[in-house]
Amino acid sequence: MSDIRLKTVDEIELMRAAGRIVAEVLDGLETMMKPGVRLADLDRFAEEIIRGHGATPSFKGYPNAHDPDSPFPASICSSMNDVIVHGIPNGQILEEGDILGVDCGAILDGWHGDSARTYRVGQCGPEASALLRTTSEALDKGIAALEAGKPLGRVGHAIQQHAEANGYAVVREFVGHGVGRNLHEAPKVANFGSADSGPIVEVGLTIAIEPMVNVGTIHTKADPDGWTIRTADGSLSAHYEHTVAVTEAGPEILTLA
Repeated sequence: MSDIRLKTVDEIELMRAAGRIVAEVLDGLETMMKPGVRLADLDRFAEEIIRGHGATPSFKGYPNAHDPDSPFPASICSSMNDVIVHGIPNGQILEEGDILGVDCGAILDGWHGDSARTYRVGQCGPEASALLRTTSEALDKGIAALEAGKPLGRVGHAIQQHAEANGYAVVREFVGHGVGRNLHEAPKVANFGSADSGPIVEVGLTIAIEPMVNVGTIHTKADPDGWTIRTADGSLSAHYEHTVAVTEAGPEILTLA
């Protein structure tokens, strides 16, 4: 784990403070997920909460690896229905039965918190409800598999096993990551693969675990905006994420209110 920066107990507490802000945003958005709401209004709400705590949105202005002139323009990623990740909250309006994945990050005192949740808008059909439930469960299983002294690959293996056992496809092209003073650090945290792969987990590791699960194909396609990533077949996708620290007592979620 030579490229991985382990965190001290005090640093983990600083990350937890950032994580609480993100959790407050995601909890607050729950009450706003109603037909007729504009995604831009969700973004405005999130930025006000983040800045109100003296923090900075992690995503706003984040550089685009493929186009340096197109940094991410918003404080949240808003990914509706067939959008997997990195959707931009513009003038889109929520409709009854939509699902919306929201990814949010905040920087407080130089430390990041990063979390995502997929919401129902009004009454969703059984297909969407089952997808959200399974993806949330997959995140829980991935967190539970994170253990000091064991390979990191156990996390992705647990996620993949649960998603595929329920008939879903796990996205391969986008994965979780280390997090700390930078939003994206080593190591990469796949949502698939062999349980005995990857580095051996150590106390002080802080990572964002984030399963992205599709009803249909694993394949993706990008919108012309250079950010939005969709399922290639137009099927529904869900995304859940927590920032997690490995402590002497086991894995601890840092992105809870």
